[in-house]
Amino acid sequence: MSDDIHKRAESLLTASRVEGISPSERGWLKAHLQDCARCAEHAATLERAVAMLRSIPVPLDRALVEATRFRVRLRAHELREERVRMLGLWISCGLSWALGVLSAPLVWQELEWVGERTAIPRPAWMMAFVIWWVLPAVVIAAVLIWRREPAAPRSRHPATLAR
Repeated sequence: MSDDIHKRAESLLTASRVEGISPSERGWLKAHLQDCARCAEHAATLERAVAMLRSIPVPLDRALVEATRFRVRLRAHELREERVRMLGLWISCGLSWALGVLSAPLVWQELEWVGERTAIPRPAWMMAFVIWWVLPAVVIAAVLIWRREPAAPRSRHPATLAR
């Protein structure tokens, strides 16, 4: 076998431990490991090394652990609140759209009637209809942009996590 195949197998073994590999790559690697004793030994060695690394205790500062737990809980709470807010927004968007569709013929007739009575040109009252149709989406977009909080810079320094 060529060295390229073995290099690919080694690369896939490493990638499977770090970021994961696709099912087709996993199938190729499994078949290759069954046929190639050298790569199978490399995989076993890698497996033993990972197991040994996992068995080494890593002492952590208690304050760092508590700060991390606090931040994780806080973020989970923020995500739940965001989900509830977005649900309300989706419901209001759906209702707005449904009411817009149901009332469109009536608004069209009323604008046409006003246009005839006041001699407003047809393109003008048609533009008013388009504005009426688009206005709810524009208002919702403006509210979303206005409410969006700027992303605060996040530090990766452990001392800032305890704050």
